[in-house]
Amino acid sequence: MKITTRFISCFIISLSLTFTFTNYAQADNVVRSEKSKVKLIVLDPGHGGEDGATKGAFSREKDVALEVALKLGKAIEEKLPDVKVIFTRKTDVFVKLYDRIGIANREKADLFISIHCNSMPLIKQRYVIRYSKGKPIYGYRSVPNPGPTGTETLVSGFGRLAQQDAAIRENASILLEKNYKENYEGFDPNDPESYIIFSLMKNAFREQSIKLASLMQEEYVKSGRVNRGVKEQSLAVLAKAGMPAVLTEIGFISNPEEEKYMNSEAGQAEIIKNILNAIIAYKKQIES
Repeated sequence: MKITTRFISCFIISLSLTFTFTNYAQADNVVRSEKSKVKLIVLDPGHGGEDGATKGAFSREKDVALEVALKLGKAIEEKLPDVKVIFTRKTDVFVKLYDRIGIANREKADLFISIHCNSMPLIKQRYVIRYSKGKPIYGYRSVPNPGPTGTETLVSGFGRLAQQDAAIRENASILLEKNYKENYEGFDPNDPESYIIFSLMKNAFREQSIKLASLMQEEYVKSGRVNRGVKEQSLAVLAKAGMPAVLTEIGFISNPEEEKYMNSEAGQAEIIKNILNAIIAYKKQIES
């Protein structure tokens, strides 16, 4: 048989593709077999301390977020005794954004959930200052836009994926420790080929983040809340997460009715039930 240059080139390409697909299959097994259980959740009450200007008519976002997060943590530990909960803050203190996700990375968390209240930009409102000769004298003040309502859950935007490299590499030891020799045949996290693993992990975390966010929104809808959807945004607090991570906006503190709802015992209980049910459903899905 005459061996042509084209034949040799095709043969080399074929070997290269086979090698690549084998590595991707191995990488996919790593992603599927590791981090497949939810044992540790980091809850992040948004804002805190001097970072707490957002407020409604009678409450502040940082206080509502903290109260809901603490109650949610207790509910998780009661309903899921095999799951440990860590908070980025338990009091009214300011925690830097990179420290929030840094806690989750250092603790090798399986999930990171940041809790916030939404708010609209201020609008000018006219009001009567006084009357002069039977005519009103008007003034203007800035107040939150009371119109929008509903919940939305955010995940890190696609453009932020590159920022996860360091976190994933830092977590590599825990990600690869189970049945290390048997499963990975001496896989070396420092080998350039390991970037295939890291790339798949980033994509897996993104997909899992979207899955958890979607489950949360589904639960909010079951309670009659307005669904503003799952959104990908360039969020610093989620950018370097070495695990599935979401930021959920539990309602608009700028809306009078939702502010009352989020501050009420019944409203908070319903929000906590929604998030907890989403976590339980997510846990069942990835552990099955």
